[in-house]
Amino acid sequence: MKRLKWFGRSKQDKFLRLLSEQAEHTQKGLEGLHAYMRQPDEEVARQLHAVEKDADETRRILIDELNRNFITPIDREDIFALSRAIDDVLDYADTTVEEMVALGVQPNPYLVRMASLLSDAAQEIHRGVLQLEDHPNVANDHAVRAKALENRVESVYREAIAALFSGPRDVDHVVEMLKLREIYRHLSNAADRGDEAANVIGDIVVKQL
Repeated sequence: MKRLKWFGRSKQDKFLRLLSEQAEHTQKGLEGLHAYMRQPDEEVARQLHAVEKDADETRRILIDELNRNFITPIDREDIFALSRAIDDVLDYADTTVEEMVALGVQPNPYLVRMASLLSDAAQEIHRGVLQLEDHPNVANDHAVRAKALENRVESVYREAIAALFSGPRDVDHVVEMLKLREIYRHLSNAADRGDEAANVIGDIVVKQL
């Protein structure tokens, strides 16, 4: 029995370790996004892209482990869904900066606020994943906080869109509006995926209790 218990624990540690590693990469990436919004810098953008590549590698390993292990301590669907949602948050952060560079968009106060809230939410998701095994109720608390932060992102998003369309002045202004709307949408999508990650954490907790 002890060997079986150790074997199950070993596998749980492996999957949760990979999920935690993924969530840590995403937290670092969102901190990089926030840093870029405060001070757009080519090196910050490069570091964010590097973190995104590291996170992709971690996810590939996790998926490989899922394919090789038919029995998992957490539902396979939940592991996959949480990994995918966490990955999507970081992907949107990376592509946001890429598009800002490509379109020549400079950060504004709305972008700074949205990135700050997303960074805080990524931290809550990371903490939630870390507590899943030993303190599921604490993990759920972090998930609830993450969802509250994502809701605040959506509130800033709506405020930003309203200000954006408050009165176009000329053709150049319209072009700038379209560029910014695309960037705002990226961050709103990141918030949606963060909300999904928090929901999956909540689902896992319910199944554990």
